[in-house]
Amino acid sequence: MGIAIKEKLAKTVLTEAKGYLDAGYTHSLNPYSGCAFACRYCYVRELPIQKFSEIPWGDWVDIKTNAAETYRREIQKLRARNKPVRLFMSSATDPYQPIERKAGITRALLREMSDHPPDFLQVQTRGPLVTRDLDLLVELQAKCEVIVSMTVETDREDIKRIFAPAAPGIQVRMKALQEVHDAGIATQAAVSPVLPFTPDFPKRLEGLVDRIWIDTLNIGDGAMGKRSARLGMPRVYEEHELSKWYMEDLHARVETYFRKYFPGDMIRVSKKEAYPQ
Repeated sequence: MGIAIKEKLAKTVLTEAKGYLDAGYTHSLNPYSGCAFACRYCYVRELPIQKFSEIPWGDWVDIKTNAAETYRREIQKLRARNKPVRLFMSSATDPYQPIERKAGITRALLREMSDHPPDFLQVQTRGPLVTRDLDLLVELQAKCEVIVSMTVETDREDIKRIFAPAAPGIQVRMKALQEVHDAGIATQAAVSPVLPFTPDFPKRLEGLVDRIWIDTLNIGDGAMGKRSARLGMPRVYEEHELSKWYMEDLHARVETYFRKYFPGDMIRVSKKEAYPQ
């Protein structure tokens, strides 16, 4: 069966930032509900939007067809009140999942942002399709601060296939990072969550990113590892003889390792400081 696609009119697209986002952002922006990448570890599986859905996570996507117009209306209201607007796109979906190629909701939002720019925009994705919109991102960068953060949770394709078989390959994500970086836009590699990687992983990111964000299943699922446990992650690690990577202090170990290759100010760690900003 294919993915169940539904169009909807959104009453709002800007959600006030809370939890780990509220230190660096004012709002999250999700062009879609649901996500076809269907990563096994995704914490959204444990949120009400999925808990009360009859369709499995990864098998449905709702398209917010009026997202651009709604954004315009909302940001105009915020600006009328002299409110700052720092956006994280996206927190509960991927703005560059496959349907975006046809629906173009994210691209329409970027066009609208060009006319009504936020103060800051972080694009969080694992979709190489982001390179399609380099023209708009470059244009927007002249009006506000922009960073493209690509999730690269490992450098091993075999590991990616275990945890995120429907997501784009690691090599194409790195290639996209290079293209965005070469276009003069700030880039971040979100090693989030950290999955087993090779000793050469840091070297492969050299020259691609301006900073690196480290997060793990224990500190980054919004419930200090409880959601990851409910999703069966410890069992998956055990089944694939990867249990030595499932440790509470993994973030600290990875930070120490990456600092051998990158300056300290390039490395950020979840929960240790505000979310990337």
